[in-house]
Amino acid sequence: MKSRSLVLTACALVIVLGALCAPLSAEEDTAVSAAGPCCFENPRYSGTCQVTPGEDETCGDVLSYLNNPNSVGKDYCGNTTIRGGWTQVACEDDASMSVCTGGGESSDRD
Repeated sequence: MKSRSLVLTACALVIVLGALCAPLSAEEDTAVSAAGPCCFENPRYSGTCQVTPGEDETCGDVLSYLNNPNSVGKDYCGNTTIRGGWTQVACEDDASMSVCTGGGESSDRD
């Protein structure tokens, strides 16, 4: 009986700790994405593209967008149409960077 009670107590403890730790992980992800810009490079793009992710975006979201051949509507990297071949790189203070904010819809041009 003691071992069964011990197992149930251990399971309850794991559930409680898991519930407490899950929100902390989400807060850490938000802090990481809000901490600064993301930088990307592509052999077909001149320089480094620097993007500040939008409110509900991460660097991974931006990278997925840039590498998706069917993505349209955001103005990352000077509204480039280059899709595929993008990699995330460390951001450096460099005049060759194209700085863009993330998530904006591109305007329709005639």
